[in-house]
Amino acid sequence: MATDSTAVTPLALPVLPLDDEVVLPGMVVPLDLSDAEVRGAVEAAQAAVRADGGKPEVLLVPRIDGTYAGTGVIGTVEQVGRLSDGDPGALIRGRGRVRIGAGTSGPGAALWVEGTRVDPVVPDPLPGAAAELVKEYKALATSWLKKRGAWQVVDRVQQIEDISALADNSGYSPFLTTAQKVRLLETTDPVARLKLAIQWLGEHLAEQDVAESIAKDVQEGVDKQQREFLLRRQLDAVRKELAELNGESGSADESDDYRARVEAADLPEHVREAALKEVEKLERSSDQSPEGSWIRTWLDTVLELPWTERTEDAYDIRGAQRVLDTEHAGLQDVKERITEYLAVRKRRSDRGLGVVGGRRGGAVLALVGPPGVGKTSLGESVAHAMGRKFVRVALGGVRDEAEIRGHRRTYVGALPGRIVRAIKEAGSMNPVVLLDEIDKVGSDFRGDPAAALLEVLDPAQNHTFRDHYLEVELDLSDVVFLATANVLEAIPEALLDRMELVRLDGYTEDEKVVIARDHLLPRQLERAGLAADEVVLDESALRRLAGEYTREAGVRNLERAVARLLRKVAAQHELGDRELPATVTDADLRGLIGRPHHVPESAQDPAERRTSVPGVATGLAVTGAGGDVLFVEASLADPETGASGLTLTGQLGDVMKESAQIALSFLRSHGAELELPVADLKDRGVHIHFPAGAVPKDGPSAGITMTTALASLLSGRLVRTDVAMTGEVSLTGRVLPIGGLKQKLLAAHRAGITTVVIPKRNEADLDDVPAEVLDTLEVHPVTDVRQVLEIALAPAEAPAREEIPVAA
Repeated sequence: MATDSTAVTPLALPVLPLDDEVVLPGMVVPLDLSDAEVRGAVEAAQAAVRADGGKPEVLLVPRIDGTYAGTGVIGTVEQVGRLSDGDPGALIRGRGRVRIGAGTSGPGAALWVEGTRVDPVVPDPLPGAAAELVKEYKALATSWLKKRGAWQVVDRVQQIEDISALADNSGYSPFLTTAQKVRLLETTDPVARLKLAIQWLGEHLAEQDVAESIAKDVQEGVDKQQREFLLRRQLDAVRKELAELNGESGSADESDDYRARVEAADLPEHVREAALKEVEKLERSSDQSPEGSWIRTWLDTVLELPWTERTEDAYDIRGAQRVLDTEHAGLQDVKERITEYLAVRKRRSDRGLGVVGGRRGGAVLALVGPPGVGKTSLGESVAHAMGRKFVRVALGGVRDEAEIRGHRRTYVGALPGRIVRAIKEAGSMNPVVLLDEIDKVGSDFRGDPAAALLEVLDPAQNHTFRDHYLEVELDLSDVVFLATANVLEAIPEALLDRMELVRLDGYTEDEKVVIARDHLLPRQLERAGLAADEVVLDESALRRLAGEYTREAGVRNLERAVARLLRKVAAQHELGDRELPATVTDADLRGLIGRPHHVPESAQDPAERRTSVPGVATGLAVTGAGGDVLFVEASLADPETGASGLTLTGQLGDVMKESAQIALSFLRSHGAELELPVADLKDRGVHIHFPAGAVPKDGPSAGITMTTALASLLSGRLVRTDVAMTGEVSLTGRVLPIGGLKQKLLAAHRAGITTVVIPKRNEADLDDVPAEVLDTLEVHPVTDVRQVLEIALAPAEAPAREEIPVAA
């Protein structure tokens, strides 16, 4: 379709400039004649009225920033008169486009130019593509006009059939910019002009839809806020009326008046200043602001903390000692430390030394010992003896540093740390806080909680502890911290350095009997629904339960055994098989709860003992569950197998493997002196095994045990059944000191061992071992392996060569 064909007509017209305005053909516009240029152009047009008596014509030319456009519109002056505001004006109708040429002369004061009228030639009828454009434009224009409520204009637009007039009709659109209207004016092709009009009208409708959607959402939010505001005001009014009816006038207002609450609270000066600043922020914020809820939560936390509350310590030293002895048997080290602490506190209080350098006299103790020895329950007993509040903080599995120091207030769901929450729960600034399982604290990408505890547990720093949530200083110097742990090596060295270490190495058999009789049995009788006089456990039964049915450092399994025994008795009574009251002796245990699980080596048949063959020795070790007995087995490979070298099994660590190499090297170099057939060690493989192969083992203290096992294997002499040993061995045969002696001797006592070999340099550690344990043990301090072999190996009864077992 050749829509760009045009008819050209030359003419001369006065110029009527339009500043930042554009008139398109077909538009009717009123112009103010008070403007000199407009008046001059109209008067010039009237003076040059055509001879045929036609209407005056002017050339409407857009003038953008002082520059005239290259195309204008020929307009006829339809009427001259007054505008609606009373000023003189003229009504001008646009007729067609004119390309502006050179200037020319004419009547009046106006600027005259020569122009060429451009009338586009549009075929009739319209092709299908143009007809579709007309249809699309009318649909868009109708949609836009309906939104504006211009129903009369809708009918007029629908009646326009000329494609050029329809495209120029978009000049009435107020959303088009001057540049866009100029482009429409200069585009002579009516189809291209209609495409531009459709594009801009479609973009405007899309923007209008987005704007309406945003306005709707905003309006809905505003309506919701207004509705919520009105409902809250109504709710406040209802609450106030109810309070007045119940005689509680003003109580609701007082609870919300944080300023009054802060000023009335007994707070330290620096806390009061911080709280009042937050109150000022709260007063400036709106009810709907999220910051307001954060501030209110923070103020509630600060006001609930016992900033000035302290409990008076019970300075009855003897009374505190009686409380500790009543609630716990044994554990003399901890009891003495608490007694010393109370005695020092009493003297400081008597001399007015409660606070020195801003710090009070708190304490930080680390209770380290195997499970079940009463570390956790001891904390509550300490608080009871001191007359303080008790709070337990479980640290097992904690991996987030914010659990200790708190979260920043800007986070959703922010809370203070566990230390601050413990103080809040206790209701005083000087409670006993038990940090349970401090050795189970882990670390990951969220930080290291153990590092955050460094400030908490440092007596020189914790009087200015600053929680991330509170952001005000909290004095922890008067708190007694008790940290419990099973494994000392799992506690970071820097943290351990800030605590006073107290070891709990387990109970003797006599202590277990006392604990079972005075503490465990009454508790389990109550849980089983039995009265104290209905079931009596003889002391022989309790002793056998502690010695043969359980083998542990603590008393948890002993309590389970007592509970099981009482359940059996209660069940038999309900079934009619037993009368109450009843007395249970050691002879009744097997029939009630089965056979013993831990029979001492000394009580076994000689042929069934572990050391009934050469090459097996009994050692002592320390595990996470306390001390334990450790057996070492050695064997020589048959020469025909061709095996050589040293083989170690049992999940041994590097240090224990080195101890085995040292033991073998010592025997090779000193075999002749010890009268051992060391020639067998040259061509035959040596295998050392530690039973319980699923349990990792490490440490140097099994050195003399491995040496004794190998010497027994080579000599054919059995290792005495009643002998156990511990000590590190050197290449020259010296016996070096080891750790955990008390736990090892307690384990030997539980296992029925009567003779123990220890390093001479550990002899001073015997002071820590209970006297009743030492009375049952024959302890031999030694300095050389030769002394160990003399004590541990039984006399030879047959030639050594015939006693050497051969591994298959």
